[in-house]
Amino acid sequence: MMDDLLLLKALAFAAEKHRDHRRKDAEGTPYINHLVTVALLVAEACGKVDREVVAAALLHDTLEDTDTSPEELEAVFGPRVRGLVEEVTDDKTLPKARRKELQVDRAPFLSREAAMIKIADKISNVRDILERPPARWPESRRRAYLAWAADVVARCPKTGTDLERIFSDSLAGGRKKGIGEEDFFRR
Repeated sequence: MMDDLLLLKALAFAAEKHRDHRRKDAEGTPYINHLVTVALLVAEACGKVDREVVAAALLHDTLEDTDTSPEELEAVFGPRVRGLVEEVTDDKTLPKARRKELQVDRAPFLSREAAMIKIADKISNVRDILERPPARWPESRRRAYLAWAADVVARCPKTGTDLERIFSDSLAGGRKKGIGEEDFFRR
């Protein structure tokens, strides 16, 4: 029961911290939907659910996109959750292009659990780009994102889960829509 409390606390914390955030699609989908999707993908991939990893999946964007501090995360959720969230967090003080380069460069060095969160995040983003694309993104930008996401995932350590297959299947949806075939389906 106490383990389940951790997940509910993480869900409530993420919902509060991201309460005003929306996805970039035309409908402005509540951001919490993305976080729940990432956590669900991780939970399903884990088999025997590791609640701290699932909690970190729910919280994976709090350091990057909210006023949450690493110390606050650790005080509420413990050092392991903080560490996992920090592993997948971009440094927003850097230019966007540099942050993207660093995701590719750092992917091989992620822990297995952080790689699971990173891949689940990319699955959610790829699905959204294909099904509910950002309103102001032309096809060229969507294509570039898919290619970059494929590069990040390809460099992540193998997780021993279905996440890599699910990611590939999600990219296959782009092929069916004719988005970016030449850019990322040869990987």
